[in-house]
Amino acid sequence: MQITKSRRLVISAVILISAFATSCVPTSRISYFNDIDQLPDPIANPKEQKVIMPFDKIYVKIYSIEDRTNQLFNTNTSMVMGSNDFLVNEAGEINFPLTGKINILGLTTDQAGTKIAEILGEYVPGVSSVIVRFVENSVTVMGEVMRQGVFTYTQEELTIYEALALGGGINQYGDRKNVILVRQEGEEIVYHKLNLTNSRITGKELYYIHSNDIIIVEPMRISSWYKFNNSNFLTAISTISSFLSIYTILNR
Repeated sequence: MQITKSRRLVISAVILISAFATSCVPTSRISYFNDIDQLPDPIANPKEQKVIMPFDKIYVKIYSIEDRTNQLFNTNTSMVMGSNDFLVNEAGEINFPLTGKINILGLTTDQAGTKIAEILGEYVPGVSSVIVRFVENSVTVMGEVMRQGVFTYTQEELTIYEALALGGGINQYGDRKNVILVRQEGEEIVYHKLNLTNSRITGKELYYIHSNDIIIVEPMRISSWYKFNNSNFLTAISTISSFLSIYTILNR
């Protein structure tokens, strides 16, 4: 029996709605490094070492050729240090035993170690070096990721991709071409828009995360629309499919 004009219309409607509901997002929107085959040479990254800022937490380790000095500063029972962790105050200072306040604002960890060693050498003998490193670094990951939250990390360097991995990665609704990095630079809050599908991001300073950065993954428009209207689509498709089944039975 030939399909009537009305039945063809209903079938066409179901096909169109189904196709629209399951329409694909372009691969370029959900893939990383779309242009990797176009890169002729390795990319150099002009990364800058993070400097110490107010409210950073740092770890300080004293090395000395004098056993007495080592015991004084680096043992668990030390009467001087007590703890090797220091919180940088608003003025960029740490309150160090014996020496008092030492300003390390804007210094790298290597520069801070050198400065502390020089000052400490005036009070105790045999200080050969001071190791300084950051502790309790954190990054906030929000938006279209598997797990939103504030994540801590211990390594000195963390890339944008490693930071996103802490949140489980970008989900199926996230737009890899529209990732916002919020960073405090001095007294200013600066917003950077990143395209994570472009391989050349590895050559930019923003490839590396700073402690207290905020990463926001924006949603893709089509996926975001489908995400919030998915239940309505499924209801509409189900209703039309049921209507088509009944219509077919009644017209046999």
